[in-house]
Amino acid sequence: MIVINLDELLKRQKRTFYWLAKETGISHTTLWRLKKDKALGINFETLEKVCLALKCKPGDVLTITDDKKRPRKASKAGSK
Repeated sequence: MIVINLDELLKRQKRTFYWLAKETGISHTTLWRLKKDKALGINFETLEKVCLALKCKPGDVLTITDDKKRPRKASKAGSK
């Protein structure tokens, strides 16, 4: 599973989530989805903007873990 390390990178640089949104021009919604592991993917333009703002490499933003699956949320709908 690929993990996005935005919180860790921001914390190390003493920057905020809102600073990153303003600095990159990436919407809060997009960054929130990445931060909360709700995004299904990330395009290269977004990754490049994050890397330029945080002065890092793509491998600093994205890491891979041994976990094969994302944790699933319980469904709100009842079974039929």
